[in-house]
Amino acid sequence: VIGKGMTPSQKKPFPPEKICMDWRQRRRPGAGLYNLGSTCYLNVILQCLTYTPPLANYLLSRQHSQFCGQQGFCMMCTMEEHVQKVLYSSATAIRPRAVVRDLKFIGEFKPDIPGDAYEFLRCALSAMHKACLSGSRDSDDSSQETTIIYQIFGGFLRSRVTCLSCKTVSDFYEVFLDVLLKIKGASSLTTALEDFVTPKQVDGRKRFKCSKCRQKVAVSKMLTVHQAPRVLTVCLGRADNHSSRKLSQVVEYPEHLDLRPYTSDPAAEPLLYSLYAVVVHTGQTCLGGHFFCYTKASDEQWYKMNDVSVDSCGIHTVLGQQAYLLFYAR
Repeated sequence: VIGKGMTPSQKKPFPPEKICMDWRQRRRPGAGLYNLGSTCYLNVILQCLTYTPPLANYLLSRQHSQFCGQQGFCMMCTMEEHVQKVLYSSATAIRPRAVVRDLKFIGEFKPDIPGDAYEFLRCALSAMHKACLSGSRDSDDSSQETTIIYQIFGGFLRSRVTCLSCKTVSDFYEVFLDVLLKIKGASSLTTALEDFVTPKQVDGRKRFKCSKCRQKVAVSKMLTVHQAPRVLTVCLGRADNHSSRKLSQVVEYPEHLDLRPYTSDPAAEPLLYSLYAVVVHTGQTCLGGHFFCYTKASDEQWYKMNDVSVDSCGIHTVLGQQAYLLFYAR
């Protein structure tokens, strides 16, 4: 087996023992968020990140801002302020002004134009990750996996490519912060994950050059989770590639997920995750509509967060949604 893509970093990673997966402080849920134009897509992501225990613990400790030397915009400092404000505010709702003001530094977003929650999540994590690396002289690819963002959300996928002529196997590894699943024809998260790890034949123009045959050949390609993240973020791809309409079917998802069957070592011990946040999109197309979310607060209760409103609800309500993003923690 030829393997590529998992070079260990020379840079010291954020110490894993300092990542606390359980809430350090238990309290009632925090404030709702005002919609400042068409900002429901960013409100839901801010809420889901605020209720991600290992990230919230770190941000509330203010470890980043104490040593941050970044001039101008810093997404980690912005998130520190935001999480502190949401969780400790006496107000029922606050305005996420700092995030909206600096949207242009996070991605191609504008407050008055509807955006996509999944795209905002990816851009927000990327901006936080870059803020952690700023001031660091190491910018090689492998040093990126050392930040707290990659230590919480990051894992490795293995792509196993088998030559259909000579059966030579080549393994390629890539880091990931989220998993995008195709849901067409899938009735549940587990069937979508099964499809994700099913070997697929690649031929035609996408042919692969086999190192043994020394020519382009048809291959089969199989993806598996090689190194599981502490927090697993899943996007149920609801955009229909052939039209602007949304795939609005119900995809069932569990409160507790065993990721083990979808890993490179499916026979090992169970790899258990618990659901702690769900983003829901309403509307006929992916371009418009409205986002709201459900999060599990530090008091172990579930809450529906819809812009300014924060209302308690039960797990059965949470599990019966047309989910778009799912957040699971180990």
